[in-house]
Amino acid sequence: MIYTLLRLSWLLLMLPCACVGPALRQPSTLTGSVSWSGEVRLHGDVVLAPGAELTIAPGTKILFEAPGEGEDLYREHPYFLGSELIVRGRLKALGTSQMPIVFRYHNPQAPAGSWGGINIEDSPESLFSYVLFEQADSALHTRQSRVRVDHSIFRNNLVGLRFHDTQLLAEKNLFEHNGTAVRFHFGSPVLRHNLVRNNGKGIFISSKPQDYLIEKNAFINNRPYQVSLGEGVREDVDLRNNYWGAVTPEQLESLFFDGRVDDWLGRIVFEPMLEDENWAELPE
Repeated sequence: MIYTLLRLSWLLLMLPCACVGPALRQPSTLTGSVSWSGEVRLHGDVVLAPGAELTIAPGTKILFEAPGEGEDLYREHPYFLGSELIVRGRLKALGTSQMPIVFRYHNPQAPAGSWGGINIEDSPESLFSYVLFEQADSALHTRQSRVRVDHSIFRNNLVGLRFHDTQLLAEKNLFEHNGTAVRFHFGSPVLRHNLVRNNGKGIFISSKPQDYLIEKNAFINNRPYQVSLGEGVREDVDLRNNYWGAVTPEQLESLFFDGRVDDWLGRIVFEPMLEDENWAELPE
C-alpha cells in the first residue's frame, strides 16, 4: 500500500559512504557533464550552466554550508538567502530506496531556512527520485521548467515544493513538518498519490491555477489550513477525489482559507472525498 511506500524506512537503510566528493565555493559555475557522489559540500551559490548536465549518484549527501563574504550572490526574489544550487541545465538526482540522495544543511540540528534551496530555472529536464529535502527556505523551487519528483521526502523546510509556470509531476512523495508543503503561482502541475501531513499549510495557491490535476492525495492535520488561497485566486479550485483525514465536510471547511472566509476568493471544491480505505488501496 502507498502508506508503506511513503514510510521513512528507506532513510534507515542509508549506509555511510567512504568516498568524498568536491567542496565547491562560489564563484562556482558547473559546465559540461558533471557527476557527484559521496559527500558534496556547497558554500555560497553554485550554478549549473545552461546546456550542462549534473548527475547525482544514489547515496550522495549534498550539504549546504553558510556562505562566506561575497559567496551569496543571488539574494533577491526569486532567489533566497543562504547557499543555493541554481539549475539552468539538466539535473538527474535518482536515488534508490536503500540509497536515497540527501539535500540538507551541514548541521542536522539547524532549523528550517538554514540554506536557500534548489532553484530550477529554464531547465529542460530535472528529475528527482528517492531524495530527502530538509532545512531549506524553499527546498525545491522551479520556474519555467520541466520537473518530475517522486518517492521523495520534504521535511522541516519553510516551503517544501514551490513552483511557477512549470510542467510538474509530483507523485508518491511525503511532505511533513514544513511551514507550507506546496506553494504555486501558475503552472501546470500534476500532484497525485502524495501524503501531506502535519504542515502549517498543505497547499498555498497564490494565483489563478490553470491546467492542473490534484487528486488521490492525502491531506492530514495541516494547520491552520489544509488549503489557503491567495488574493489572486477568484475562481473555484477543484480538489475533488482527495483524502482529508477523519473529518466531516463541515469540519474540513473550517480548514480552508477561501471564499468561505473572504468572499473575494474562489472556493475549494472538495466533494466527492476519498474514503480512508480507498486512499489506503491506491497502487504503489
